[in-house]
Amino acid sequence: MKRVIRFSKFFVPAVLISSAIIIFGLIGYFVKGFNLGVDFQAGINETIQLAYPAGEVSFTGKGNAELTVSETQLMLVFSGAEAQKRTVTLDYKSYPTLADIKAALGKETGISVKLSEGSDALPSSSIVPTYQGNTLLSVNPVKLYRAPINDSERFASIDIVREALKPLGQVSVQTINPVTSQRYLVRVRDDGKNPQFTTMIPQTIRQLIEDKVGKDRVVVVKTDYVGPRYSQTLGQQSAWLVLVTLLLILLYSTIRFKIEYALGAVLAIMHDALIMVAFIVWTRMEFNTATIAAILTILGYSINDTIVQFDRVREERKIHPSERFVDVLDRALTLTLGRSVITTLTTMLAVLALFLFTTGSIKDFALALLIGLTSGVYSTIFIASAFVLMWENRREGKERKQAKLQKDVPDKASGKAPAGV
Repeated sequence: MKRVIRFSKFFVPAVLISSAIIIFGLIGYFVKGFNLGVDFQAGINETIQLAYPAGEVSFTGKGNAELTVSETQLMLVFSGAEAQKRTVTLDYKSYPTLADIKAALGKETGISVKLSEGSDALPSSSIVPTYQGNTLLSVNPVKLYRAPINDSERFASIDIVREALKPLGQVSVQTINPVTSQRYLVRVRDDGKNPQFTTMIPQTIRQLIEDKVGKDRVVVVKTDYVGPRYSQTLGQQSAWLVLVTLLLILLYSTIRFKIEYALGAVLAIMHDALIMVAFIVWTRMEFNTATIAAILTILGYSINDTIVQFDRVREERKIHPSERFVDVLDRALTLTLGRSVITTLTTMLAVLALFLFTTGSIKDFALALLIGLTSGVYSTIFIASAFVLMWENRREGKERKQAKLQKDVPDKASGKAPAGV
């Protein structure tokens, strides 16, 4: 038998430290609140890119022609009663320069391409995509834009964009990696007071930035709008989802173990959730659906680790029924420590890869998981076990008091003095 680690000696300090972190997090929540993402914040999220005009595509043929610009290709769709329906796809790998793109489009009947001066030799992969859907060329010509291709062409920074958008009031601007792309995410909250918010704000964003950096230098890559009712409903559903998860875990743990173990397990996962809340609030990490997924993932991981620990405590209790519970608990935690550490570190390696090699919401998701995994192991040992030990000590104290009272009653009935007097 290896040396038993006396985890129980650290229960009180651990509870005090955890309580301080949780209180600190709750204070931050009520003072600063969450940095709500697009899913929970009514308003407009607009992705814009600062770029240069590269050319213009127009259509004068019969029927309709729609143009879609993506990260990897241009796609033309011809349709209409007077035209044969067909699709033309120009992959940037097969057509590496803008001149190649122009030559290929020029072969299509009715399609005309005009490139800006000096753009012919530029790579086609520099064309800025847009996710707004297909553009009808038969109605309006489509302007093509290109991203800066070297440091000397980068003409604006995030500070310039923020300065330009100051007239809109409280606006959030974030850089979308890589920084050299000059692509930014602009968020404007909708307070519900302006009925023309969805049509006016996107135009205002573009106009304000163009006034600062120059005309035809702003490309709207994507626009997302979340209404107040949707964001409120999603927030309520997320809260209910976490609450129902806790209740189901409590029910399962009660069936699997005694009530004190079930309450200890739920207390541990509540601890993990609140620790993550404190981390999210004070680091200003974006709170979105990925964050909710991370919290629920940690709750599942933590309860699994806690159940494994409690299974070992129950086995040790059966093997050593006459031993003090605190000794049984310390031995069980020592025996399962290696398994918990190895499992957690193995999981962390995969999560660490996500954190290091991804960006955006996936990177935040991985970071939240790293914090949650650490908290999950800690709470199983020092929070759930501490609660069960407190419960058992209290129950044993009541049993000793009850036994003493039962012993004193016969002594008084017989007229004899209690033992030890």
